[in-house]
Amino acid sequence: MPVSTATPLLERVREALSQVNDPEIRRPITDLGMVAACEETAPGQVRVEVLLTVAGCPMKDTIRRDVTAAVGVVEGVEGVTVDLGVMSDEQRAGLREQLKGGQAEREIPFARPDSLTTVIAVASGKGGVGKSSVTVNLAMALTRLGRTVGVLDADIYGHSIPAMLGVGDARPTAVEDMIMPVPTNGLKAISIGMLKPSRDQVVAWRGPILDRALTQMLADVYWGDLDFLLLDLPPGTGDVAISLGQKLPNAEVVVVTTPQQAAAEVAERAGTMASMMNQRVIGVVENMAYLEVVCPDCGATHRIDVFGTGGGDDVAAKLSTRLGYAVPMLGQIPLDPALRAAGDTGVPITADGTDSPSATALHGIAERLAGRGRGLAGRQLGLSPTGR
Repeated sequence: MPVSTATPLLERVREALSQVNDPEIRRPITDLGMVAACEETAPGQVRVEVLLTVAGCPMKDTIRRDVTAAVGVVEGVEGVTVDLGVMSDEQRAGLREQLKGGQAEREIPFARPDSLTTVIAVASGKGGVGKSSVTVNLAMALTRLGRTVGVLDADIYGHSIPAMLGVGDARPTAVEDMIMPVPTNGLKAISIGMLKPSRDQVVAWRGPILDRALTQMLADVYWGDLDFLLLDLPPGTGDVAISLGQKLPNAEVVVVTTPQQAAAEVAERAGTMASMMNQRVIGVVENMAYLEVVCPDCGATHRIDVFGTGGGDDVAAKLSTRLGYAVPMLGQIPLDPALRAAGDTGVPITADGTDSPSATALHGIAERLAGRGRGLAGRQLGLSPTGR
C-alpha cells in the first residue's frame, strides 16, 4: 500500500485499515489491494484512497463509512478524507485470481471431497408448505449461532428468497466473470431473481439453460469460507433436484412437510429422490404443525390442529424404513402470524431475540443442525482403489 512517508501515525492508520473488511468479500481491504493511497496531507489530517471493484459498487457508502470510522479513532488523527476510485481491468483480474486461489474454472468448490462447508438442501414434495420460509429462518438462526452462512435460491421459477431477506431489488456485484453474493442480515445470498434484468421478468428455462444457471450460481459466485450453504430447492422431483444431486453429491437434505397426510405422502418422494442421487436425508421439519390460541372463555391456551396431525412423524418413519438409516423429526413449527409478517417485511423472525413460538422452534432446529458431527459416513470422498 503506497504511503507518503512511513510515519508512526500512518503506521497506526495502516493497522486500522487492516481491520476494515470489504462488506461483500468479507476480507480486509488491505489484503485485497483496495487501498491505493494513505497519506497525511496536514498535521493530523489523513487522506485514504480506496479502489472499488466496479464503478457502481452497491456497497460504496458502507466502505466509505467503515474506513472513516476506523481511521477516525486512531490516535493522532483529527480528520479523515476518503476518496473512492475504481480498479483497473488488470487489478480486477488480479483480485479475481487471488480469490479463486488457483482453482480450475467452473469448479464447484462445495463438490470437492475436502470441502469444509456443510451443504443442506431444503426440499419439499409440493409447494405451499413454507419451504422457503424455513430456509431463510434456519439460515438466520445458524448465523446467530456464530456460523458463516450462505443461501442459494435454487427455486428458479418461484424464487422468493430475495424478498424474504429484504433484498428483492438488490443486484450482485461482478468482478470480471465472478459474482459477489448479496450480503444481508449477516448472510450471503444469491438468487436467479437477482440476476434478472427486472424483478417482474418471468423465467422460462428448461434443460441445458437451467443447468448452466445452477452451475453459475454455484461455481461463479465467490462465497468465501462458509460453515453452511443452504439451498432452497423447488418443490417436487424435477430437473433442478436431479441437476443439483449430480453437482453436489455430498449435499444433505432436509425435507419440509405439513401435518396432513396428502402432503406427507408427497414429501416422502422428495426424500426418496435425494437418496437416489446419493444424498443423505438428515431430517424432517413439520411446518404449520398447529395453532395456539388463547380461549376467550377460560383464558387457557389451546392447541388446534388446523391441518391434522402426524404428517412429519409419518414421513420420518417411512423414510427411515425406506432408506435404511434413521431420519429424525427435527422439529415442529407452529402456525404463527408473526412468521408470515416477518417474511413480508424482509426481516426473518429468527433475526432478533424474539421468543415467538415459531422462532423458538426454528432456533431449536438450527441448534440440532449445528450440533451434528461432520463424520465421513455416507460421504463420497473421490477416491479410487488401486492395485496392491
